[in-house]
Amino acid sequence: MDEVFDEVFKALADANRRRLLDRLDQRGGQSLRELGEGLAMSRQAVSKHLAVLEAARLVDTVRHGREKLHYLNPVPIRELADHWIGRYDHGRPAALSHPQQTPEGRRMSKPAYEYVIYIHSTPEEIYRALTDPELIADYMGDTGPRSDWQVGSPVEWKMDPNGEFRDYGQRVLAAEPGRRLSYTWHRLQPEHREMVGITSDEEFAEAAKERSRVTFTLEPAEEPAAGTKLTIVHDAFDSPDSVMLASVSVGWTLILSEVKTLLEGGRRFDPASSPPA
Repeated sequence: MDEVFDEVFKALADANRRRLLDRLDQRGGQSLRELGEGLAMSRQAVSKHLAVLEAARLVDTVRHGREKLHYLNPVPIRELADHWIGRYDHGRPAALSHPQQTPEGRRMSKPAYEYVIYIHSTPEEIYRALTDPELIADYMGDTGPRSDWQVGSPVEWKMDPNGEFRDYGQRVLAAEPGRRLSYTWHRLQPEHREMVGITSDEEFAEAAKERSRVTFTLEPAEEPAAGTKLTIVHDAFDSPDSVMLASVSVGWTLILSEVKTLLEGGRRFDPASSPPA
C-alpha cells in the first residue's frame, strides 16, 4: 500500500499535474491537445505528465478513433485520505472537516452518487457478479450490461427485456478483477424521456448532453468477518439537479442490494478460505 501511495504523492507533488487533474475534474474525456491548450507546456511535456498520472491511477484513458481521451479517477486520492491522512485528522476542527456549502445547503464540489455496501463474499466473486452475463441475469433479469470487459471496449446495454443490446457509447475505463471496474455511462436516451418526466424538448436536449462515469472498488472489509467492502462512485455529473444522478441513485442501490442477496444466498462466508486479492 505504501508503494501505491508513493506514486500518488509523486504525481500530486507537481503543480502542472495538479492543474491537469483540475481540468479533468471540470470536464472529463479530453484529448491531449485539449488538455494542453493555454498551458505554458509543450505537447510532449503534457504527455509526460499524463503518463505519471496514469501510472498513479489518477487518470484513466479510452481510445476514441485516433484520439486518446482522458478521465479523472478520484479513487486513489480517496484511498490516500482514508488510509493515511485520516490517521492525523482527529484533532482537526469540525468546521474544516466538511466541504463548504452554498446558502441553499448544497456542496460546492461536483455532485456524485457514492454508496458503500458490505457483502459476505470474496472480491473475485463480486467482480464476477458485476461482469458475468449469467450472474447479471440472475439479479437484473433479461436486462443490463454486456462487454468483454477489456479497457477501451464498449459496454453494451439492454434496457428492455424484449429489446436488443445496444451500444450507447459506454466504454471500459478500468478492469482489474477483484479490485476495480470503471466505465463511462450513457447519456439520456429518447426512451428515458417519459421515465424521467421531461416534457420540454429544450430541457431534454440539454439534459442529454451530460455524460458521467461509474467506478466500483473492491477491498477486504475492515473487519474480516464482514467480507468485502464494495464502494461505488457514480460521478462527473454537471449539476446537483441532474436527472441522471437522481435515476442512478435509486437504481444502483437496488441493484447492489440484489447482488448482495444473490451472493450471500444462504451461504456462510468464511474469510479464512478467501483467496488473496
